Amino acid sequence: MLEIFKTTSQGLERQDEISAGCWINVINPSKEEITRIENLDVPLDFITYSLDIDERPRTEREDNGTLLILLRIPYFAGKDVDVPYTTVPLGIILTNDCIITIGKVKNEVINKLTSTKAIRDLSTRKRNRFVLRILLLTATTYLAYLHDINKTVDILEDQLTLSMKNIHVLELLKYQKSLVYFTTALKSNELMLERLQRTQIFQMFEEDKDLLDDVIIENQQAMEMTSIYSNILSSMMDAFASIISNNLNVVMKFLASITIVLSIPAILTGYFGMNVALPFQSNPYAYMIIIGIGLAISALVVYIFIRRDWF
Repeated sequence: MLEIFKTTSQGLERQDEISAGCWINVINPSKEEITRIENLDVPLDFITYSLDIDERPRTEREDNGTLLILLRIPYFAGKDVDVPYTTVPLGIILTNDCIITIGKVKNEVINKLTSTKAIRDLSTRKRNRFVLRILLLTATTYLAYLHDINKTVDILEDQLTLSMKNIHVLELLKYQKSLVYFTTALKSNELMLERLQRTQIFQMFEEDKDLLDDVIIENQQAMEMTSIYSNILSSMMDAFASIISNNLNVVMKFLASITIVLSIPAILTGYFGMNVALPFQSNPYAYMIIIGIGLAISALVVYIFIRRDWF
């Protein structure tokens, strides 16, 4: 899919043809669309890098001035998948005439960017500021997804306190995986942002410099929140695993105690059931005496177990 946008007096509007000062958004392009992008003096490597799902964030510049900024953005795949929140690469290519964003899948960052209500002063003619808006929107999207993860984990925690089921523990594991992906991507984005800060690309205007500082601060905040949530989730899973193990030990101890108590009458009745001379064999109340002895010993054992808190 290839979409063309350009800022006019009416705001960000779709265009049919590529022109100077436009923004081209490409999602999972076909061969024809890739060829169309290559005709804009974009190296094929820049396109393949952006479509590689495992590519790491970095920046590259060609001799003709074409610049690639590759970052990893958050992506919500759905609550029913193994990893609900993950990250995907997004390539931002700056040519002499236009801005190109290339991604493998549709994502929240681009969806918000195409909404004129999300960013009022968005202009495709101000290329550097446009890129900074994408970077800032990426950081804020990370923060929004982290809040969603935290809310979901709180709900799962409440469910686990009521019912220790494996499905709830596995759900927590899914979100722990998401936080691991977020941590890795945010650290890589931070290195890429520091490299951009050392260059003179965004140092021409004071507003661009301040906006880049805001992006770095938001990214650091997202990293800190991810680290906090990840540590909390790990501690929570360890605590619930200990609780589940302790509950199992309590059940096994109770069953062992019951087995010992019930085995005492069985031992007595087995002893007096032998075909040899035994005490009370001529007593008409032998049955009641044996039952009474068994109950008395069992009661004594129960009392001892209760005193030692084995029940």
